[in-house]
Amino acid sequence: MKNIFKLQEKGTTVRTEILAGITTFTAMAYILFVNPGMFEELGVVSFGAIYIATALSAVIGTVLIGLLANLPFAQASGMGLNAFFVYTVCFGLGFTYANALLFVLVDGILFVLLTVTGLRKIIFDAIPSSVKAAIPAGIGLFIAFIGLQDAGIVVNDPATCVGLASFNLLGSATWGTIMPMLVTLITLILITALSKHGVKGAMLWSILIGAVLYYGLGFTVPEFYKDFSLTTLNPFAAFKEFGELAFGKVFTEGFDFSKYLETHDKSSLILTFATTALAFCMVDMFDTLGTLFGACKTGNMLIVNEKGEEEVPNMNRAMLADAIATCTGAICGTSTVTTYVESSSGVAAGGRTGLTSIVTALLFVAAMFLSPIAALVPAAAYAAALIYVGILMISCVTKIEWDNPAVALPSFMTIVMMPFTYNISYGIAFGLMSFVAVKLFTGDVKKINISTWIITLLFTLMFFLTH
Repeated sequence: MKNIFKLQEKGTTVRTEILAGITTFTAMAYILFVNPGMFEELGVVSFGAIYIATALSAVIGTVLIGLLANLPFAQASGMGLNAFFVYTVCFGLGFTYANALLFVLVDGILFVLLTVTGLRKIIFDAIPSSVKAAIPAGIGLFIAFIGLQDAGIVVNDPATCVGLASFNLLGSATWGTIMPMLVTLITLILITALSKHGVKGAMLWSILIGAVLYYGLGFTVPEFYKDFSLTTLNPFAAFKEFGELAFGKVFTEGFDFSKYLETHDKSSLILTFATTALAFCMVDMFDTLGTLFGACKTGNMLIVNEKGEEEVPNMNRAMLADAIATCTGAICGTSTVTTYVESSSGVAAGGRTGLTSIVTALLFVAAMFLSPIAALVPAAAYAAALIYVGILMISCVTKIEWDNPAVALPSFMTIVMMPFTYNISYGIAFGLMSFVAVKLFTGDVKKINISTWIITLLFTLMFFLTH
């Protein structure tokens, strides 16, 4: 291991790398509860099937980045991208689960091509900095909004579209409806408190405590346990469901767009396909670049290139590992696999090489046999994780020049249109269109490069020809 991962050269030891790998796993294991919970809402795949898909794709992606790039990072289905998959592409645009997997596969293939050919930089530079800085914040608000809905705290309102659920026991609310919401709020506070105290795996432990609290309080709710059963606690059932419902669906059913074409024409399908796949790819690429740079910066792992600029060591290999992992994730039946920002916790614990990643991957392998336990975690507990991830992602707004109107408008439109329209690609589209419009009306049109024009035109056509 010392020779393969160059431990001595990186100034680390086997023991340190193992501890770092365990730290990274505990920090990101919450995805094993959250991702299947989201996908289960589609009604065509089971919790168990997506649990295995999530864990398996995490294993493959994490091993890839560890061996190809020798970096201490882990990969799994990305938060935000999974919400985009379920709530925007499937529920919003009307595509099937298998169709959405095809988008993810195309995203991965595009990512591979962009990385291998070096065109990645052209796409990256095509997106204005005001939009790039705002994308994570918009996704964060979107995820938090979904978490509040899953918790039952934010509900439909015929007058205002959204409203607050009732906590009034003297009115329409009952203890049975209030209890899950309280569990979510308590879990959210617990995540915050443990994070404040620097507890490793704060999110995972808080979700588990929230689940215990939920079932403990269940004894106070009439008929709570009426339909509850432990007869499904078979760890191998999830593997069977994975093979039947998720694995390979992208090839067997992904190219069948008959359901979408029942309400849309073929020209709409082509344009929507192009813009949605591009949105997947852009968010994946920005997320990966930002995570890699930020985590390496935290661990003082950045290197200086010949131009005197800081960069991530083995950047292209790391990006290639991410792209390949996305392709394998689509084949497994889950959303875009990307590098996790929680890897920073492993770096902070001393992880410096791919051995950290291998340890994390092995723990995901072990977790594959715990699907029955994970299935017991209620939405009331993991919804708190969605809200807290939203808090973490929105912090990037501090980097936006709000005192510059030409920057503030595109940034603001990117952020607010994602949760308000329940669509990440719409947020990117409004950001791009407002950026171009401001440049046109302020005489800075020459500063818009050709690739920005092309991408903006694609997203603009999406509104006029598909929506």
